[in-house]
Amino acid sequence: MRIDKFLNSVNITKRRSVAQDMIANKVVLINDAIVKSSKNVEIGNKITINYLNESKNYEVLQIPTTKSTPKSLQHQYIKEL
Repeated sequence: MRIDKFLNSVNITKRRSVAQDMIANKVVLINDAIVKSSKNVEIGNKITINYLNESKNYEVLQIPTTKSTPKSLQHQYIKEL
């Protein structure tokens, strides 16, 4: 699954366009490498998002099979580090 779709489907971002904008501004990294929207996410990848005041790190536990997942099930797909 593409990184922009992944961020949206596991509720890290509210919209896919927000995820694409963050990726275009080079604040999203996978395994410490800046990515493009077309980069595929794999189980075990470490995702880092650099916000203005902080950085958030996530580990991919599972790839969702649906377009969106309930926020209550977010822990099944990512783990915040």
